[in-house]
Amino acid sequence: MSDNVLDDLEPIITPIRQALIGVGLPLRILEAEWGPGQIEISLDPLEDMAPADAVVILRAAVKQVARRLGLLASFMAKPALPNVYSSGWHLHQALFDTATGKNAFAEAGVLMSDSGLHFVGGLLEHARAATAFSNPTLTGYKRLNANPLAPNRVVWSCDNKGAMCRLVGGMGDPATHLENRSGEPAANPYLYMGSQIVAGLDGIANKIDPGPPLANPYEQTQRPRMPSSLEEAVDALAASTMFREALGDEFIDHYVTVRRHEIGRFQAYVTDWEHREYFELF
Repeated sequence: MSDNVLDDLEPIITPIRQALIGVGLPLRILEAEWGPGQIEISLDPLEDMAPADAVVILRAAVKQVARRLGLLASFMAKPALPNVYSSGWHLHQALFDTATGKNAFAEAGVLMSDSGLHFVGGLLEHARAATAFSNPTLTGYKRLNANPLAPNRVVWSCDNKGAMCRLVGGMGDPATHLENRSGEPAANPYLYMGSQIVAGLDGIANKIDPGPPLANPYEQTQRPRMPSSLEEAVDALAASTMFREALGDEFIDHYVTVRRHEIGRFQAYVTDWEHREYFELF
């Protein structure tokens, strides 16, 4: 990346950096990304509810700083802007034993512990339904299945950024963790993170085998596809017995109803594309 890009964004990056540190967030990375005006932000690991709280504070702080500078900050996955590059929310997650304080995913001499493998199994088993939480907007699915480094198959791999679930570390590394690369920046952090915990723990409880990690994730045509639309993801969630048992029918039915109402409003709207395609032709 050209130094000029970084220099152009410095007038906005510096006040955002100062604001995030000022509100107490453990900022790790704040830098220019590939797309015009696109910024990557990463935080150090946090525990329990703290990471979800941090995302809420982060998004509010970034938007407020931008507004005061006469700019607009958006967490939309794929804005309709020239030369745009889609934005994802890559959620890193690990599980620690409360008794020993050790990483429950790491085990010397093997890729992952049994608990880690079964956690992965749960993430893969429930991935299509969980996508309704990780990608709750219609636009999020214009990133999935369509862009480099965004997953299109329910696959896990070792340190491959094309996979939905990426293993980082392994072989006893105490920093071993998983990265779910399916999410979009607009996701509700409590639901996104909560759905991952629920799915992973179900994998551990039922000893779900994820199979071996697969190289070349875009070529794994035997694996299920990621949902191609919000409607497809919501239908998968509505049919999920596991999420209904874990989160309750009342919540799932409410969430599904809200998302389907949003889908219906979009389907009733005549887009610019439709107008250009059909108005003069017919």
